[in-house]
Amino acid sequence: WSWPKVLLTWPLVVFLTFGMIRSTTDHRPANPAMFALTADPMVNSLILNSTWSVAHAVYNLRHEARSSEIYGQLEPAEMLAEVQQATPWLSITAEQAAPTRHPQYASQRRERPLNLVIVLEESLGATFVESLGGIPVTPELERLKEHGWWFEQLYATGTRSVRGIEAVVSGYLPTPARSVVKLSKSQRDFFTLGGLLRDHGYHTEFVYGGSAHFDNMRSFFSGNGFGSIIDQQAFTAPVFTGSWGVSDEDLFEMTHQRISALHAKGQAFFSLVFTSSNHTPFEFPDGRIEHYDEPKGTVNNAVKYADHALGEFFRQAMASDYWQDTLFLVVADHDVRVYGNHLVPIEHFHIPGLILGADLEPKRIHSITSQVDLPVTLLSLMGLDSSHPMVGRDMSLEEEQQSPGRAMMQFAEHYAWMEGERVTLLSPGQPARYGHYDFTHRELTLLGEADLAAMRRALAFVTLPSWLYREQRYH
Repeated sequence: WSWPKVLLTWPLVVFLTFGMIRSTTDHRPANPAMFALTADPMVNSLILNSTWSVAHAVYNLRHEARSSEIYGQLEPAEMLAEVQQATPWLSITAEQAAPTRHPQYASQRRERPLNLVIVLEESLGATFVESLGGIPVTPELERLKEHGWWFEQLYATGTRSVRGIEAVVSGYLPTPARSVVKLSKSQRDFFTLGGLLRDHGYHTEFVYGGSAHFDNMRSFFSGNGFGSIIDQQAFTAPVFTGSWGVSDEDLFEMTHQRISALHAKGQAFFSLVFTSSNHTPFEFPDGRIEHYDEPKGTVNNAVKYADHALGEFFRQAMASDYWQDTLFLVVADHDVRVYGNHLVPIEHFHIPGLILGADLEPKRIHSITSQVDLPVTLLSLMGLDSSHPMVGRDMSLEEEQQSPGRAMMQFAEHYAWMEGERVTLLSPGQPARYGHYDFTHRELTLLGEADLAAMRRALAFVTLPSWLYREQRYH
């Protein structure tokens, strides 16, 4: 070939090569989760090209190597001793196969444990909830909070959906590494509420309006206790379909139909429902809401639509037979944009959270609460005695509601441990610092170098999940 012909052809070859690697023009590139068709990872792996699988595994190993040790070193025995001191309900030793595993006895005694539905709201930070200091675009959530337990000071563990998933579904603490939803050693035999409730006779499923292989969710859920994965392919005649899948009203209608059918058969169920309408480019059906601002495709309007769909679902649920037998959690995965002038912008980790359903009486929880506290609390309110490795607090206990509380937040390479108004900050290659967080003005003021005790506690809790993952002891 002549040089002009080669030079003209070369850009096309490069484009096609990278296009085939990605395998799709959708928002969600190809990954192994597309082929997670069974609960057996070995069977799923047989579908994949072996060379590609090796390359993908090498790529994942690069991300797994980045662990919490960037903040400093603690020997396992020291780390577990610090965690034990802060969580007296555990009994931890390094020799145990699952060191944090412990029995939990429900605070609510019931003849039959309740069903469970978790609604994970995409990108719904406190900045959109008027009663939490945000703008008034969630009137339905404001109405619903009068029917259940409303968390005034609930904080996300991270800034991505998968970080919210691992916290709410697995009670797993955040690390600077990738979420365990994506990492290789957690694709089977990793603890989730799905696995625990499946072993107690529940039908467990994940319901999503988009493609479940996004962020490797299909692989993680199917390998860890979720018996059914419902995604966009299951919606035969949706009212509206956007870039990220069907609308939230379609999602909730599917959820209502499925849990109604399960309840009618007398089958206990757990459904994890993940919304997607509040996602760029903020597409939703016309004629549902009065726009908060113009043009239509803004985040404020998308949140208002997502809130509208949520409200319609709960009107339907409250009038249904399954309401009295079901506990619901509505919680955000993270805020829509997390940024600020501080090492960790704590004000953007603040999210709404509401537990309602069955016979739950309305209550306000003022104590600082983390996403990792929610699954533990749900098990207690459901009336289910269990054994699990989660280190979260049971917020159904009066003493926990009266305590100042604590939360942990991972922001890029920075980690914040907040106890009451005091915040300990860990950053790579720097001494630990501490500061004061003003909840009224939402301002973090750094005051100096943290004392040894505060540094060791924060370091223990950020090191623990990395160690449990590497040693495969979170099951």
